[in-house]
Amino acid sequence: MQFSRNFMIICSALLLCSSLTYGQTASPPAPVAMTPTPTPAPAPAPEYVNLTYLLSVAGPFHTFLNYLESTKVIDTFQNQANNTEQGITIFVPKDDSFKGLKKPSLSKLSDDQLKSLILFHALPKYYALADFNDLSTKGPITTLAGGQYTLNFTDNSGTVHLDSGWSKTKVASAVHSTDPVAIYQVNKVLLPEAIFGTDIPPTPAPSPAPDISPAADSPSADSKEGGSPSKALPSDSAAHRVMKLSIWSHLVLAVLGGFVLLF
Repeated sequence: MQFSRNFMIICSALLLCSSLTYGQTASPPAPVAMTPTPTPAPAPAPEYVNLTYLLSVAGPFHTFLNYLESTKVIDTFQNQANNTEQGITIFVPKDDSFKGLKKPSLSKLSDDQLKSLILFHALPKYYALADFNDLSTKGPITTLAGGQYTLNFTDNSGTVHLDSGWSKTKVASAVHSTDPVAIYQVNKVLLPEAIFGTDIPPTPAPSPAPDISPAADSPSADSKEGGSPSKALPSDSAAHRVMKLSIWSHLVLAVLGGFVLLF
């Protein structure tokens, strides 16, 4: 009986010791690893547009580019093209357009007026050619020169026409048209009313067509044919006279021959 009790006590002690030993050696469960959410890659920066390079290789737009650089307007255009969300639209006249500009003369403008005139050739937003159809219904559009420096646009079957008051021209071709920069060639220098006033000289009338005499006044084929017999009459009358002279000469010879035979 004593042995059974001792055996139970020993077993209980061994069981308790084994439980404590397992509790000390067992490691806590490892924490579940959290997968990090990937950060989206930043959008690529838009490619820098070098307006000086574009106008140098296209054109010829050397005169307009010289004005851009001398007035420092090129810096304004570059900033609008590369550092704004709106972009820019530029209307560039060819060199011949400046050569043909005699009245009014740009040489008489002040530095501020010349700068405003060059700024007048750009809109503070990118416009594709298809956008001008809607733009033509919005009335005068403010240019980068601001204030009263506005342009009117009309879209005639896909051809974009510009009207500054002094200048009426159209877009001849697209030099560059990729958002955020659009460059279009125009046939004339854009002259703003804010500088040159509203006393616009009238458009010269087209030269009259050359006066062409009516066909009735020119000799017709019939008259030429009718005139030919009259021109031939002198030759017919001359032949008639020669024939008559030949007959009379024969008669005279016959008479003379008769007299010779009689005598």
